Amino acid sequence: MQNKITVENLNASFGAKQVLHDINLGIEKNGITAIIGPSGCGKSTFIRCLNRMHEVVPGAKVSGNVLVDDKNIYQSDIDPVDIRRRIGMVFQKPNPFPTMSIRDNVVAGLKLSGVKDKKVLDKIAEESLKKAALWDEVKNDLNKSGVSLSGGQQQRLCIARALAVEPEVILFDEPCSALDPISTSKIEDLMLELKEKYTLVIVTHNMQQAARVSDYTAFFLYGKLIEFGETNQIFKKPKEKSTEDYIVGRFG
Repeated sequence: MQNKITVENLNASFGAKQVLHDINLGIEKNGITAIIGPSGCGKSTFIRCLNRMHEVVPGAKVSGNVLVDDKNIYQSDIDPVDIRRRIGMVFQKPNPFPTMSIRDNVVAGLKLSGVKDKKVLDKIAEESLKKAALWDEVKNDLNKSGVSLSGGQQQRLCIARALAVEPEVILFDEPCSALDPISTSKIEDLMLELKEKYTLVIVTHNMQQAARVSDYTAFFLYGKLIEFGETNQIFKKPKEKSTEDYIVGRFG
């Protein structure tokens, strides 16, 4: 296992409330790592610490190390904007920019970083939509509003937007919780394709989804990492009783 991200003694808080306690975890390069656990256990906070989004919340604090390719992203000389480009995020609710076309939604990040050449932008928009398995559905409607798409298409549009800036890691925070089963299946198939080139981390409440798509699974409870291992082992032979209780539905 070659780690793309190594988390060391990570603590996170909102004001006086500590939400993560001494998390130590390695995330495999070109793998899918699922983060599971009941609501309020720190899953979303954890992945927001991986691309320095936690700190944008007033009063939020982080301590510990997050190493990406062995370099600590919390060093004082690291630009958090660059980290958020390298480590993209897809949120629970699809969030296309409502005033932008499908094409402009995809290349919004590139435009912000100063890319102006229309041919370059069009090429990247097409490539990103193809990677997100959306091109064939929208190629004749690129000038339509991004919010004119269905929920599942909007989520794939947001994935295309994340891919356009060429990230190394993509974080997914409950990406299918608002989607129907067919759209969910498309997103899951897409994840399995994307791991050939990217490292993926997915927060999910859906145990079946975690079992279907992930290579490794981390179980969080009360802000602590209770158990981490290969997904097959976690689901079939968990070492901790609380892991087993959660997976079989005794709580959560």
